[in-house]
Parts: sequence; structure tokens; C-alpha cells
Amino acid sequence: MKLSIVIPVYCVESTLGRCLESIVGQSFTDFEVILVDDGSPDSCPKLCDEWASRDARIRVIHQKNGGLSNARNTGIRAAIGDVITFVDSDDYVDSDTYKNAMPFIAEADIVEFPVFKFYGSDRQTMLSFSCHDYNNMSDYWLKGRAYEHAYAWNKLYRRQLFEHVRFPEGVVFEDVHTLPRLLANARLVRTIDKGLYYYCYNQTGITATAAGSELSMLLDAHCDVINRWCDDRYYLHVLNIQMDVYEQTGGKPQLPHRRINLSNKSLSPKERIKGLVFNILGVRNICKLNKTIHQWMGRR
Repeated sequence: MKLSIVIPVYCVESTLGRCLESIVGQSFTDFEVILVDDGSPDSCPKLCDEWASRDARIRVIHQKNGGLSNARNTGIRAAIGDVITFVDSDDYVDSDTYKNAMPFIAEADIVEFPVFKFYGSDRQTMLSFSCHDYNNMSDYWLKGRAYEHAYAWNKLYRRQLFEHVRFPEGVVFEDVHTLPRLLANARLVRTIDKGLYYYCYNQTGITATAAGSELSMLLDAHCDVINRWCDDRYYLHVLNIQMDVYEQTGGKPQLPHRRINLSNKSLSPKERIKGLVFNILGVRNICKLNKTIHQWMGRR
């Protein structure tokens, strides 16, 4: 099976070489690389062309700036592989990652492999997985806690999953909007304990700089899912986002009410305490309390 690796490129002249060296040096070799130059104003367009001239597996598409989702969608349309994966051009991939992951996609629709998160910062941590098959997409989202790692780039996808799915344009946290739509067409998701994606910390990236309007987009994505798949832990996860949005925007909470089962053994002691307070106060009042506490702490 042939792999298409889609890499959006925008203002990454200092990291593009590291990224591509990790790709062309893969022990798995049956792939194409689609570099989508998203109207980058620096030397990236030239660098992309230079890399393509050195390796016949690399194709370059130059386009006007349309954003990350638009660039990924351009790559999806151009892909000829049976399998698609994504790499952000400020990240890189361990050399045996695709060799280890590709055999598993023969039976699965999505294969997910480990991530070194925020690599290069004091926040760096390893996201590991056991080898596990999920035939029920609700189990993958909730029990597998996929909502915490709905990243586009540490996964292989069968190309046909994107037949009627694209990354939403004009929004951020587009991965969280997209993965549930892909899961709607999937039969089997497999997590594996081999392979490694290096998600490098970017102090100017959306994860580090998201404000109220961006977090509102993240909340919208989760609220769309929560009507289909929900348990107490996921609800409390989304409640955290709702409280952050309320604190920054003051807008009316949009998270639907749900009573937390305090006898749920999967909840940690901290989650039970939070669930108890939530059951007493409800969505709006716990958001107000959270904002008041943070304002008080800020004045100290």
C-alpha cells in the first residue's frame, strides 16, 4: 500500500529541513510527499522546490495563503496513495514510524501511534498507547479518550475516509472537528505502541496562544460530539473548556446540562469533587465561580 504524506508549509524555513530529513530518511520507502506551500512569504517556496529536485518522491504545490485546513485539503485532493497521513512542518517523525505503522492499516481504517508532546519544552511528555482494536467508535472516543489526542498527524488513514470529509476552513482546532467525522465512516481503529511523532513546542502556535474566540471554536467542536458520545469524564473535560470560554468571553454557556454520577469508579477524587460542585451549581454558576476565583487569585 502506498502512503501519501501531506505537509502544509508556511513560515517554517528554520524547521522545514529537519522535518523533511525525518521523512526521506524513513525505513519505509513506498510513499509520496506532498508539500503544500501555503503562500509562505519567506524562503520556504524555494526550499520546497529544492527538496523536490533532490527526491523524486516529493511533489510541491504552490498556492495562495488559505490557512492550515485549506492546505491539508489541497494535499488530500492531490494524494494518490491508498493511505494518507499528515505532518506539520515544524515537527518531525522517528525513522521507523511508518515501517511500524503501515502493516496495521491493512485491516484497520485508522492507525494511531505514540507522540512526544511539546518536545523541546519543560512541558514535554510522552503520549503512549497499548496495542488495542476499537470496533466501536464511541469506545475509542470515550474509553480510549481520543478526545484528548484528536491530532491529525499521529495517525494513518485509509484514503476513502476522506471521500466526503475535509478539514473545516476558517476555524482553529480543526482536528477536533474532523476526527469524529472520519470515525463516522470507520469500522476499526487500531492503536499501537510503536512509532513516534515529535510534536515540537511552538510558543506562537494556537495551543499556546488560544484566546476566547479560538477556545469557543474548540468548544463548538466538542458540543457537536457530546450529543452523540458522552460519559462523565468526557463531560468534565468539555466543562473545563466551557469554563475557560466563559472566563474569557463572558458569553452564555452552551454546554448542555448533565448530572455527574459521583459513584462512577472511573472518576478520580479530583473529578468527583468537581462533579459534586457541578451537580450543586450547574453549568452557568460553576462558570461564574471559576471566573470569580481566578479574579480573586489575580488580585492577590
